[in-house]
Amino acid sequence: MSIPVPPLDWPHYGIGFIPAVKRAFQKYAKFDGRASRGEYWWWVLANAIVVFVFYGISLAILAASPATARGEFPPAATFPLVLLGLWALGTIVPNIAITIRRLHDAGYSGWFYLFNIVGLGIVTVILCAMPTSPNAAQYGPPAPEGYYPPQPGVLPSDPYGQQPNYGQQQGYGQPPQQGYGQQPPAPPQA
Repeated sequence: MSIPVPPLDWPHYGIGFIPAVKRAFQKYAKFDGRASRGEYWWWVLANAIVVFVFYGISLAILAASPATARGEFPPAATFPLVLLGLWALGTIVPNIAITIRRLHDAGYSGWFYLFNIVGLGIVTVILCAMPTSPNAAQYGPPAPEGYYPPQPGVLPSDPYGQQPNYGQQQGYGQPPQQGYGQQPPAPPQA
């Protein structure tokens, strides 16, 4: 069963890697609304992969070039760095936009993004790691009944949802029951 794709105005909980990257580009310069943790962190991973690949190619060219041994910078190593620079310039706006939308979904103002400018980017990263807040509704349209706020491990149209007592063997304060790998209790002696 597939998850219905919510409109672009809503956050997409349970999104995968490729859809998250596509969605970030679809909302290229959209600073209002919200972005789920999945949307944000998949985008961060995609950026990290692109940077790693371009740097890796450039370092491989540097290592393989005889010009490096002579102390010169090989011109071929510049091409991946130029591509990396173009990627960085092309993704400045979506990086800021998705971070602001993620801050909104966590219940914070987008102005907290300014922590990055004053050298406190770790604060922004911590705030972006926070779960969805009930206060997030002020930053975007209301979601349909049962969709927002998300329940951990439950997707909007998940037929298996949160089943009562699923996976629970005992409650707090109760004696342990026989579990996997445990010996059965000894029979009573008469």
